[in-house]
Amino acid sequence: MDISSVKFASGHNDEFYKTLKKRVNEYFKKENISRHANFQMVFKTIAMLAIYFTPFVLMMTVVENYWLIMLLWVIMGFGMAGIGLSVMHDANHSAYSSKEWVNKLVGNVMIFLGGSDVNWRIQHNILHHTYTNITGMDEDLNPGPVLRFSPHEKRRKFHKFQHIYAWFFYGLMTLLWFVSKDYNQAVRYKKMGLIGTQKITFAKHLAVLIVNKVVYAAVFIALPIYFVPAPWWFVVLGFLASHFVAGLTLASIFQPAHVVPVSEYPMPDESGNIQADWAVNQLYNTANFAPGARLFSWYVGGLNYQVEHHLFPNICHIHYRKISKIVRETAAEYQLPYHSYKTFVSALTEHTRMLYRLGRYDNAPAIH
Repeated sequence: MDISSVKFASGHNDEFYKTLKKRVNEYFKKENISRHANFQMVFKTIAMLAIYFTPFVLMMTVVENYWLIMLLWVIMGFGMAGIGLSVMHDANHSAYSSKEWVNKLVGNVMIFLGGSDVNWRIQHNILHHTYTNITGMDEDLNPGPVLRFSPHEKRRKFHKFQHIYAWFFYGLMTLLWFVSKDYNQAVRYKKMGLIGTQKITFAKHLAVLIVNKVVYAAVFIALPIYFVPAPWWFVVLGFLASHFVAGLTLASIFQPAHVVPVSEYPMPDESGNIQADWAVNQLYNTANFAPGARLFSWYVGGLNYQVEHHLFPNICHIHYRKISKIVRETAAEYQLPYHSYKTFVSALTEHTRMLYRLGRYDNAPAIH
């Protein structure tokens, strides 16, 4: 089914989102604050970039011990994930600044992660945020045949072990962006007519993609091979380790928000209708975790408040904790679910539980 034919039910608790938006707008007006970044967000941006680039400079200038060099690569991996979660994510949602050129500039840090900001906005903003947990529409549910994230996808015999091996493939996520996924997505999005939504032609997108990949490889592979006082194979191993850490970190944050037992996994009927309002569908298929962990929330860009993020993706994540009370109370008022796991460990446990169920059972129904 074509994505343009999918429609959300306009009369299914649609008053919830109208009321919620009004209350959130009143909060910002009352507090007299911007919905976008503030000084704390600018400081975080500098901090995340420093976590990523400082180890890179150190290994090429002063550090000679092999174990320390490998440790610096690992730290770079956490920096890479931190930039993706806390900086690039907000910018590419136009939540970083009210000025679009600032969002575009900051969003381009995706280049330093080996990925494409254009592809990311299409996959994440258009497909994932609009069609959350709708099989065939939300590409986050389609990692390929090796993993089964939806009860509506074909179950294969080897999926019974996916709750064990999934973590290895999670670690390959950012590396695959760099190597192949961006090219595959570019071609697929061209066929879907989605490249034009980013105000760019396919030819220009492909050219920019190739140039950015070459520059990334030159800076983060060729330069270290030349300057780092270690064998080339050790440098490549360190590069792979940084990507594995980044990929595993990113997947561990995003997957427990949607691929969990409480998710509904709706499917459109023959006419393309989803039996829920768009905002209500977000509540049915999104979960928060570790709301009380301040430092953790700082590092992951407030994405432990996934419910708030999905309902208000254009609001900077530094505000999620404050507006979460408004969202939770409004959801309760309209007798709608507000899924939240107390800790990050419990969220990962439930995600692992869902992987197990999806690997063992064809239907793997949601648990409430």
